Amino acid sequence: MKGEFTINSQIATVTAPTETVYFEKPKVEDGAAMWELVNNSTLDQNSAYKYIMMAEYFKETCVVAKEDDKLVGFVTAFIPPERQDVIFIWQVGVDSSQRGKGIASKLLNALVHRRACENVRFIEATVTPSNSASQSLFRRLARDYDTKCDVSDLFGEELFPTDGHEPELNFRVGPINR
Repeated sequence: MKGEFTINSQIATVTAPTETVYFEKPKVEDGAAMWELVNNSTLDQNSAYKYIMMAEYFKETCVVAKEDDKLVGFVTAFIPPERQDVIFIWQVGVDSSQRGKGIASKLLNALVHRRACENVRFIEATVTPSNSASQSLFRRLARDYDTKCDVSDLFGEELFPTDGHEPELNFRVGPINR
């Protein structure tokens, strides 16, 4: 990677010769931009309220990527109360103008290095069988941390109220050593 990448528990910045993308905790004002990014993508749409709520109540385990103060990516996640060593990635979104720049990986790395995740040893996410980009993202994360990525069935398509929703596979990356 060209440029400089620094991480601390509050903010991560990637500085390249022609661009600066920075990573920070979301603010409630970022909720609408997260919703818009999802609305303009193939990701499952949640209510705008979900993104505002994640920014308010789960900001320690969510990250936004910004370039020139414009939101260009985000990850929403939480630590399940009954499994404090897991961070569950609810959604990763990257603006189409930023794809191919490694933003999704950088978002996940910024999250893993947050103080709120200091006891996290596993990263989990659900991914549909047709979502090859997300499957590659989590497999690459496992390679980057020199660990494994286990995939198992989690939510069958029969659980979803509408026809056509694919099953959700559980991707479990870890154990993570920092």
